[in-house]
Amino acid sequence: MFARLLDRISLPLALLIGLGIGFSPFVPEPHIAEKLRMLAAGALVRPLDIFDLFYHVAALALLAAKLARLWMTRGA
Repeated sequence: MFARLLDRISLPLALLIGLGIGFSPFVPEPHIAEKLRMLAAGALVRPLDIFDLFYHVAALALLAAKLARLWMTRGA
């Protein structure tokens, strides 16, 4: 079921979502970098910050899953 969903998402859309949401805002630094630094320091305690980290990681995970699916089905 998840594989069919990944097949329906185009690579340009996955790139736009993964890179656009995953690393936004770009200036002064990607938001995910700040949240990962907070996680490493043990300062990621507010529910909003935890959701924000999940939101950015989910976009990158979608891109990674799409690329993995393309790589796995390339020979088929």
